[in-house]
Amino acid sequence: MSRRRVTQTDEPAKASARRETKRIRCAIYTRKSSEEGLDQEFNSLDAQRESAEAYIASQKAEGWVCLADRYDDGGFSGGSMERPALERLLRDVDAGNIDCVVVYKVDRLSRSLIDFSKIMETFDSKGVSFVSVTQQFNTTTSMGRLTLNILLSFAQFEREIIGERIRDKLGALRRKGKWAGGVPVLGYDVDRSNGSPHLVVNAAEAARVREIFALYLEKGSLQKVVSELTRRHWANKRRVTAKGKVVGGRPFDRCSLHVLVTNPLLAGRIVYKGETYQGEHEPVVEPELFDRVQKLMRYNGRTGGLEVRNKYGALLRGLLRCKQCDASMTHTFTGGRGKPFYRYYRCCKAIKTSACPGSSLPAAEIERLVVDEIRALGGDRRLLDRVLAEARQTGDARVAELRRERGDLKAELARRERELKELVAVGSGERGATERLATVHDRLTHIRQRLPEVEKELAVLESEAITREDAKAALAEFDEVWSNLIPREQARLLNLVFERVEYDVAASSVSVTFRPTGIAALCKRRVEEAA
Repeated sequence: MSRRRVTQTDEPAKASARRETKRIRCAIYTRKSSEEGLDQEFNSLDAQRESAEAYIASQKAEGWVCLADRYDDGGFSGGSMERPALERLLRDVDAGNIDCVVVYKVDRLSRSLIDFSKIMETFDSKGVSFVSVTQQFNTTTSMGRLTLNILLSFAQFEREIIGERIRDKLGALRRKGKWAGGVPVLGYDVDRSNGSPHLVVNAAEAARVREIFALYLEKGSLQKVVSELTRRHWANKRRVTAKGKVVGGRPFDRCSLHVLVTNPLLAGRIVYKGETYQGEHEPVVEPELFDRVQKLMRYNGRTGGLEVRNKYGALLRGLLRCKQCDASMTHTFTGGRGKPFYRYYRCCKAIKTSACPGSSLPAAEIERLVVDEIRALGGDRRLLDRVLAEARQTGDARVAELRRERGDLKAELARRERELKELVAVGSGERGATERLATVHDRLTHIRQRLPEVEKELAVLESEAITREDAKAALAEFDEVWSNLIPREQARLLNLVFERVEYDVAASSVSVTFRPTGIAALCKRRVEEAA
């Protein structure tokens, strides 16, 4: 009797072979922070995809297949979730069209730990696995998740370090007066022919910018300048981006005009962290013209543009006060439309409560009386000497303050230079030496910039000492200067000369208080008119 031989086979292996291998749909995500080199035939995105495709091909036995859709983000930072290809990838994950996401390195998906956690939560909720070609780990285990978080923490740290280096580089460029990039303003183009880009003057636009500054000095109002620019069909800077897209060229409004006329770049200056540096580029607007516009804008900001809105030539608006109740006197008028036109000032308190006994005051008469006080100043030697003494006292106080500041700056300059030498001798081995070097360098830069400014202001103040002869000469020419001013300029001059004008209804008298710097303003006006 024969026995049949029985062989033992691997039944589970046979069953597994009989079962069809599960198909795993793999999406490849690639990213590059800058657009540099993306126009090449084979770029960084292609290299990342090629590596990922090779890895997926090596897992073919496990059922891995590469999806044809490309998820490429070229020119997008890993510190933000606002990337078109990433958003499309997450939508496909949410729709259940992807089983595995493959990247070349973890930081290609994200350099932010918080953003990466959100992405992984989305993957986990949909059962999607995540693979990095160059960094082997398994996200299904606690050790794998720890490894992933460590790698991502270093990626975020690297991104922050790169950001700090870029900010330091831009700061160093601005401190040297170099243009550090950005959108060019009206009046300038960017020249990229000599390696590092720099600003060059656009002659046609520069002429318009200078005309805009002159218009503001003439009209004294942003809105009026905007209306004039609209009438002329003048628009803001129009440019073409690297991708060929036309941007800008919009009509001016008050906001865009304010941004333009307050930009120190137009005066050849670079501002960084509140400090102003002389730029290497050629100014479009003369610094003196730029400073005059800024001064007028600050004045209009403090007064709310009273002078500009002073339609009926109220020369004492904001100056005249009622002595009886210490309230301002407002300018008003009656007449018009065929009736006799009459201007007058009236106490604001009397208008509101009738508590002030003061009556209306004829505008033309009171304005003429105040202007006559300036004319009479030249013939009253005692009053002129008193006003000059007050002016000298104010000027001397400013000179003393500047001299004290100059002495402090020179002392600190010597101290900081000694400190810098000591730090250089010690080197960077000492703890905190690098931070101290940066602090000392920044402070030295500030001192070396501020010291010439103080010296210049001191020289101007010391050379502008006003004598009685200078004041008398300016007052002698006052009528000629006054007749050549428009009402808005006349009102501004009175505000420079007088500190206060009071009307005493009980005594039926008017008293004026000269500003200590009022005579200096008259002398300066005389010099400007002569020039």
